[in-house]
Amino acid sequence: METEEDDYMSDAFVNEALDFRPGVPMVKHVKHALKREELTKEISNQNKQKTYKQHELDRRDTALQTSMSTENKGFALLQKMGYVAGQGLGKEGAGRIEPIPLKVKTDKGGIGMEELKKRKAEEKLENYHRKLQVKKQTEKKSLDEFRDRKKTEREKRQIEGDLRKSQRACEQLDIQKGILVPKDSWNWPEGFNHETEQNEDSNTEGIEDKEELTPLVKLQHITSYLRRVHFYCIWCGTSYNDVEDLSSNCPGDTVADHDY
Repeated sequence: METEEDDYMSDAFVNEALDFRPGVPMVKHVKHALKREELTKEISNQNKQKTYKQHELDRRDTALQTSMSTENKGFALLQKMGYVAGQGLGKEGAGRIEPIPLKVKTDKGGIGMEELKKRKAEEKLENYHRKLQVKKQTEKKSLDEFRDRKKTEREKRQIEGDLRKSQRACEQLDIQKGILVPKDSWNWPEGFNHETEQNEDSNTEGIEDKEELTPLVKLQHITSYLRRVHFYCIWCGTSYNDVEDLSSNCPGDTVADHDY
């Protein structure tokens, strides 16, 4: 039983309780006082007054976790109509078993705001996918155009190279055969000299055509001339004996025929 000397509210006792030194055993009544103080604080925290909002939340959670009893008028009416607790609603018992869950609205948005936000988010996502699709199509189109442009440039360089090659071959073969003036002005490389004014007049039409004909058309004319007159194929790099030898051993009269 506590004595009058143990005044737990006096400053002397508090100061004495706070004087803890390592290795010194704690007095029994000091231990008891500390335990009592901790218990008092715990009870005080438990009995601390809750806010109105907290009380409302506690009551709501308690009500939601408690099943309806027969004192509830609505539940009593259901039982009179044959409803048994734990079974689904409806004649066949296939309906809802649990009540419709309560969805508490915590924000300040009006009715329908969530649907509006959801719809706007879907529209934003749809617009993003549409823009992404348009971007991919644009990039693909640009890439295809770039490839086509490079292919055209490569084919153009190929044609111009084959044209120069065929002009040199035509000049060399014509001279070997005693032909000193080309059939057309562009059959030989640019820079050859005409021997007579008559030759210049006869080739005036060919010079005018030179400005109009494309390198591909010129190449086709020259390769046809080489095959017909000299039995020569610029892609095979061979002069054949005759037309029959050329037809039998040459794959064709275009560069595509010689791509193996």
